[in-house]
Amino acid sequence: MPKLPVFKGKELIKFLEFLGFQVTRTKGSHSRLKSDDRRVTSVPVHGNKDVPKGLLRKIIREDLEMSLEEFTELYSKYKGNK
Repeated sequence: MPKLPVFKGKELIKFLEFLGFQVTRTKGSHSRLKSDDRRVTSVPVHGNKDVPKGLLRKIIREDLEMSLEEFTELYSKYKGNK
């Protein structure tokens, strides 16, 4: 099983925007993102804290509807573009 990267809230939002998601609203410390194919997720932005691993797994599996392997491959491509 691939090792998941550690994300801050703002970093995860930037990566999701790279994947085609757009921020639709921000309420308090949570941002709501939506893709063109109607997938929706919420990302907490709590200062400089990391997104918890369990929440990240939930976002990947249920909200993004992809496997952990697909996610890590896309993230490595994203990091390669920077």
